[in-house]
Amino acid sequence: MGAVAWSIAEPAKVERRRHQRVKVRLAGRFMRSDRMEFDCESIDASPGGIAFSSDAGVRPGERIVAYLNQIGRIEGKVARTFAGGFALHMSLLAAKRDKLADQLTWLANRHSLGMPEDRRHERIEPRDRCTTLKLSNGREFTASLIDISISGAALRVDFRPSIGSRVVVGSTPAQVVRHIECGIGVEFMRPIPADDFSEDTTL
Repeated sequence: MGAVAWSIAEPAKVERRRHQRVKVRLAGRFMRSDRMEFDCESIDASPGGIAFSSDAGVRPGERIVAYLNQIGRIEGKVARTFAGGFALHMSLLAAKRDKLADQLTWLANRHSLGMPEDRRHERIEPRDRCTTLKLSNGREFTASLIDISISGAALRVDFRPSIGSRVVVGSTPAQVVRHIECGIGVEFMRPIPADDFSEDTTL
């Protein structure tokens, strides 16, 4: 399916030669041009485009803004639709294209090595450790932050939701990605902007 999705005219032929596609399954959300938002998951990606699995009926040429776990914000135009998804073509500046290439290489290597968590981003101990963990059913627990990065956090909490559960840490939407001895590790649905990230960051 991914190969069909990448049958894109003009620049894509060159793009396929310059950038290898990698299979990356990353959850996220995207916004259509009418500002409606939908859940999605990546199928494969290169610095020139990404194939998404989604039931939303997008249109070829439509502008899409997406947020993917571990990558962050991306945008582009729908190059092709296919059963169960669509392919997005992106025209990035050289610096952003190289950064995305590095991210994809890291993710591909992480998968092949079986690495259990994301250590691309610096982790720090926040000054204010007190927070809350809210479940999708509305239950709320007192929690303590062990450390945070721009993409996720480790929390000390008595209750451990199942891996893959959607939660809210403080006011920050996240997803449970691992269990640790004293709590859980979560990945934020949208990374914290680097300019806003410090020991004084509150979730």
